[in-house]
Amino acid sequence: MERRSLRNQKLVVASHNPGKIREIGELLGPYGVEAVSAGSLGLSEPEETGTTFEANAQLKSEASARGSGLVALADDSGLCVDALNGDPGLHSARWAGPSRDFALAMRNVEEKLQAQGATSPSLRRAHFVSVLSVAWPDGHVENFRGEVYGTLVWPPRGSYGFGYDPMFLPDGHEQTFGEMDPDAKHAISHRAVAFRKLVDALF
Repeated sequence: MERRSLRNQKLVVASHNPGKIREIGELLGPYGVEAVSAGSLGLSEPEETGTTFEANAQLKSEASARGSGLVALADDSGLCVDALNGDPGLHSARWAGPSRDFALAMRNVEEKLQAQGATSPSLRRAHFVSVLSVAWPDGHVENFRGEVYGTLVWPPRGSYGFGYDPMFLPDGHEQTFGEMDPDAKHAISHRAVAFRKLVDALF
């Protein structure tokens, strides 16, 4: 099969999440890729009916590729908390409610951990998952998965990043994702791990 390349292409980021769009744009920047958001093209978000991160990422990338006629990149990601049987997981954004209030979402996670008596770090293990899905208008799709492991802290720390970043302390580090500057986070994050796999395959 012919190897495909994204270098110097125009690409749609299939997201309406400003933080995610910014982060993906920063990752793509060094490769000469011009990234535009699905929202700026007037593309609606498909309903995420998949039962895995891969399925939901692919739903979004395929919808944007069909709607725009361009190569599309979608991310489906979430926080999986061991003590909560992997929740919020696929529903990480929904825990933030219709207003995408992640301060509320982090409080919800913390309240459920407290209810479980999960107060020590060993009981507060969690990992972030990111699946990047690249879809072409001709129907070809490639998916790339990344994960990063750590523990959850309370109260949240830092104002960088987005989503659950301020309560996630990655293994081997003393700063939460919310305290790390973007370059430091990009070096180790779940999205960065998936992105390195994407780069190896498509650049």
